[in-house]
Amino acid sequence: MQRRKLLQLLAVTAAAPWVRAANAELVVAVNQTTIESAPFFIRNIPGIRVVPVANGRAASALLVSGMADAATGSETQALLNSVAQPDLRIVLTLAECHYRMVARRSAGIHGIIDLRGKRVAQTPGTSSIYFLVDMLRLVGLSIDDITLVTMEGPDMPAALANKQIDAMAMWEPHAQNAIDLLGADYMILMHPSAYFERFNLNTTTGVLNNPERRAVLVSAVKAIREVSHQLELAPAPFLPVLSQAINTPVKTIESVWSQFTFPARLNQTALQEILVKMEPWAAEVAKRNIRTPDVLARMIDASIAKEAGL
Repeated sequence: MQRRKLLQLLAVTAAAPWVRAANAELVVAVNQTTIESAPFFIRNIPGIRVVPVANGRAASALLVSGMADAATGSETQALLNSVAQPDLRIVLTLAECHYRMVARRSAGIHGIIDLRGKRVAQTPGTSSIYFLVDMLRLVGLSIDDITLVTMEGPDMPAALANKQIDAMAMWEPHAQNAIDLLGADYMILMHPSAYFERFNLNTTTGVLNNPERRAVLVSAVKAIREVSHQLELAPAPFLPVLSQAINTPVKTIESVWSQFTFPARLNQTALQEILVKMEPWAAEVAKRNIRTPDVLARMIDASIAKEAGL
């Protein structure tokens, strides 16, 4: 099953230029649909060949398969793929973001508790479904209390507007797209204790243990920090470039920009806490045993950030 899923994801990006250069250039698989990927899209990072892919699952699949040296993705992707690739390491947090659920008021939804019995769209094996599970848990509900609808993020806004679903759990810009379509009928569902995404750069010990590639990665992290600082200080000049890269209007990006930060750092304590919290969910998805905090801690490697002076 896992192999079939991997092959399906690789097929989506089969046209990409996977042939490695002879030098230490690093191939980085980057989700081309998310605002979180901005540091890789607004400026060329020396030594990095960005390979845009359709989603975080595809990016992680390329890292697991060895076709990429690094990949972007949320904590969920790291947890779900670190069993197939035990050498996977999180080396930098690129972006942080609060998620929003969007629902229709006309469906009788005014709070999270009103999701009981409603049709809620999510994408399996992603932070979308984990966010939904976490939101439900906070009000004493579970997946069994709703009707799950499997759907990809870009398809959710229209489905919500057309009343095929009652609510959606998805990251930006899809949540904002739904709000724009619904007009006065939209309802935003958030909770201060709910899932807070940390979108990371992941690599493998094979890259970390290769002196030449490691040096390139350290240099790239330094460049990412500079770009990220500019994004937080004065983002406006970069938004048209980002808009083109992720095929999202500048106006939409501006509407949600305040929900994002681009820290370019590695907070080991906070990251380990969320990995431990999410691990029971990831284990249930994969039908495996829950790993211990010590095992999860080994997924985080702060040495690159330290060498980069972060």
